[in-house]
Amino acid sequence: MALCCVYMSGNAQADQSPANLLAARYNTRAHQAATALQTDVTVQGTVTDENGMGLPGVTVVLKGTSRGTATDVNGHFSIAVPESGAVLILSYIGYENQEVAVDNQTTLNISLRPDAEALQEVVVVGYGTQKKSDLTGAVTAISSEDFVKGQVTTPEQLITGKVAGVQITSNGGAPGSGGRIRIRSGSSLNANNDPLIVIDGVPLDSRSISGSANPLSFINPNDIASFNILKDASAAAIYGSRAANGVIIITTKKGELGEKLKVSLNSTTSLSTIRKQVDVLSADELRTAVGQYASEGNKGLLGDANTNWQDQIFQDAMTYDNNLTLTGAYKKLPYRVSVGYLDQEGVLKTSSLERTSGSISLTPSLLDDHLKITLNVQAAINKNRFAQQGAIGAAVAFDPTQPVYADNEFGGYFEWTDANGNPNTLAPRNPLSMLEQREDKSTVKRSIGNILLDYKLPFIPELHANLNLGYDISSSEGSIFQPATLASVFVQGGSLSEYEQSKDSKLLDFYLNYVKELPDLNSRIDATAGYSYQDFITEEPSFAGMDAEGNVIPGQEANPFPFKTQYTLIGFFGRLNYSLLDRYLLTANIRRDGSSRFGPGNKWGTFPSLAFAWRINEESFLKDTPWLSELKLRLGYGVTGQQDILTGDYPYLARYTNGDLKTQYQFGDQYYSTLRPEGYDANIKWEETQTINAGLDFGILNGKLSGSIDVYKKKTKDLLAVISVPAGTNLTNRILTNVGNIENKGLEAVLSYTAISNENLTWDISANATFNKSEITNLSKVKDETSVGIEAGDAISGGVGNHVQIHTVGYRPYTFYVYKQVYDQNGNPIEGVYADLNSDGIINAQDRYRYKSPEAQVYLGFSSQLAYNNWNLNFVLRGNIGNYMYNNVNSGNGVYKNLTYPNYLTNLTSDVLETGFNNNQFFSDYYVQNASFLRMENINLGYNFGKILNDKANLRLSVSVQNVFVITKYTGLDPEIASGIDNNFYPNPRVFSFGLNLDI
Repeated sequence: MALCCVYMSGNAQADQSPANLLAARYNTRAHQAATALQTDVTVQGTVTDENGMGLPGVTVVLKGTSRGTATDVNGHFSIAVPESGAVLILSYIGYENQEVAVDNQTTLNISLRPDAEALQEVVVVGYGTQKKSDLTGAVTAISSEDFVKGQVTTPEQLITGKVAGVQITSNGGAPGSGGRIRIRSGSSLNANNDPLIVIDGVPLDSRSISGSANPLSFINPNDIASFNILKDASAAAIYGSRAANGVIIITTKKGELGEKLKVSLNSTTSLSTIRKQVDVLSADELRTAVGQYASEGNKGLLGDANTNWQDQIFQDAMTYDNNLTLTGAYKKLPYRVSVGYLDQEGVLKTSSLERTSGSISLTPSLLDDHLKITLNVQAAINKNRFAQQGAIGAAVAFDPTQPVYADNEFGGYFEWTDANGNPNTLAPRNPLSMLEQREDKSTVKRSIGNILLDYKLPFIPELHANLNLGYDISSSEGSIFQPATLASVFVQGGSLSEYEQSKDSKLLDFYLNYVKELPDLNSRIDATAGYSYQDFITEEPSFAGMDAEGNVIPGQEANPFPFKTQYTLIGFFGRLNYSLLDRYLLTANIRRDGSSRFGPGNKWGTFPSLAFAWRINEESFLKDTPWLSELKLRLGYGVTGQQDILTGDYPYLARYTNGDLKTQYQFGDQYYSTLRPEGYDANIKWEETQTINAGLDFGILNGKLSGSIDVYKKKTKDLLAVISVPAGTNLTNRILTNVGNIENKGLEAVLSYTAISNENLTWDISANATFNKSEITNLSKVKDETSVGIEAGDAISGGVGNHVQIHTVGYRPYTFYVYKQVYDQNGNPIEGVYADLNSDGIINAQDRYRYKSPEAQVYLGFSSQLAYNNWNLNFVLRGNIGNYMYNNVNSGNGVYKNLTYPNYLTNLTSDVLETGFNNNQFFSDYYVQNASFLRMENINLGYNFGKILNDKANLRLSVSVQNVFVITKYTGLDPEIASGIDNNFYPNPRVFSFGLNLDI
């Protein structure tokens, strides 16, 4: 049901030039002056729906004036109007706007017609569509009208903060980096936790693409019409083996039959700036610290400069995003063609993305509309330059008393050297040199497309045969060049490394769909059955490692055996939707999937689901309730699968791989590679996730206030996890196998309210909240009460192989595993003093405990859309509660010990002034900080100028700000880092954008 109805007198959208607006304003004033001379009469009336029931809250406005009223609870209204010429405008959510001439009447009885399009809103659910009112599962639809506005580079940014149960966490501010998507948290530990993405019926290859920051960066957001998100298993099980983490179905924009040629130009210019820098000691503060804590030799290393190294590596960055679209229909051929060009600089110097994209959509109908054809092609060429993100950490650590440049053989950049004049291998590198003397470039091409044939059989018109042929192909090439003057490769004479990759995915879906009304049984059936085949091939040639002059480095010759892998998925699926009395709804799905990634006996899995919905408001005891527009109860159960492992395509096979450079043997002047056997599990199989979901959808005040509540429980068994194995039992000490269980429990709530809806002003408000609790319930094939768990997460900076996260039964995944810090009476941490948690009088590894998690337990989203005449103001707020971050920047740089290393100096973070720590306390829970936050994601203000250029074009301008502010207790750069480890994080910038939309 539509959230709001806005009445526009006459052809307001088509006649909004400044001259016409002025004339309209004059005519309105003239009308008001004329009517003011007439005697007012009171007109009373009743407004009813299509069933004759009174409608409360209907807006009734006297045309040409601001005079208006609203109907009462029984649909009655009363309004004063002039004796002659009065026209009333009636508007109501879910119903068509209506004009009524009063004439000489004093009593009016008006019946509004339902807005058929709003009431029959169609949602894409995979291999078909359903009316929104008939949904039985947890499905959320977001259309382009509700997308996040402003500079949007990748598709997932369009719905950030908009959907309950869907968490989108930025991967950083690098151009095209996008965000990590989680639907109702992750269902796995070591398999892929990303949802399945389906674009126009083509499931995408979820694996990363070499030379690309984000696989979704090839999809132009300007081409997207809607997102349909399948969150529970009862909705997602139709995709079976790949739906354990939910499904996101993206539908691109299409042309419409009968539409005249329309040319649209969208242009956005943006300025990105750094919102915050890491708090480090100034040059003078460091001089003071060196005087107190450094050795006498190091005191003499201080320089005379005052360099802010973070200012040196960051910049104000420009982005230009231009899109040209042609839509229309040539006879019976609707079409849409678009081209786009994005040129985006990163706020970290030398990072950039240049994307050229294009799309074609053709949707003809042939054979008297018995055959419907949909052709979609999306293509893009991305040219990337990646910055060395290690420069961020180097800028934090580099001595601010040293200059940026020096007269030397390191490209003219100051560097710390040893007694021989070579770069000091222990010292940080000049951060600006790391950026400007390194070229990491790639060119990546990707195309996604399909042709869908929908044939209605003439002898059985209720039966449709559908054939979907699709592809997803990409090719990439790139190189990393580091000259001999770059300090990190100075000794070896520089380096040049190259890579290439090609990926080829082909899809064939065939399914039959039968829809039949059974009036004698007051029923309707919608049955689908089909077959799916998708094949994935990846190839990567080998390149030799070379120095800056192009000479092959001994021991780094090209491997004569290029890499190639292939896996195939086959599925048989069926779905039955049954409706009784248009209020009892049943949906049953089943899918049988096979994957070549598993061995004999484990290749096939079965994934069923069952869901029921009861439209309570259609019952006789509620049907005549005027204030209740929707009340639907949903119950669902289903099983989905996971086969998208991250450690190769054939983990069940005994296999050999090439040894690395350190295991080569030299005979004479020739180096020979070795082969090593890999560990494997011949019995590895699917993960399976069982989900139970209960939901309630409601709408009151005839849809002005609507929402939903969902409660769910997910349990994953046969968990794909990497565990330690006893020495000698396999060819490795850690192996990927099926072991353990993980549970997710949660609650989602969505509320939408149309606060104001009249001729000039509309205001829609929406809020969503998600509570989720994850717990590992089993993590071994044999129960072991003494096991502390499995080390997890990224290794922290400092030491070698240090981890501060762990998987343990009874706790959330990636829980921090640290010592409990002891504080003095003033609340300051005492260096090296931790709580003896097991009370044995000794502080050792047995005293580490599990403390907090990087995953929030509560996610919040709030958005507002306000429109007044030609103005509109939108914003999105979102927040997390309960997420924690390990501040590795402070734990590595906030100690005075860093001033004692011989022959070089480093800077310190200002946290050292709080702790006074001399030595690193990497495992102290002091560095695990509360990272709960509230972020103003986006504010957008727009104005529609209406028709210009002699009524030939419509102009709209807008300004927006993204990442406006963040309220948090976290002391680091950003409280929202997916891994939970804050180190070398590419900061998310604040973005100011100016947009122009011109429709001709």
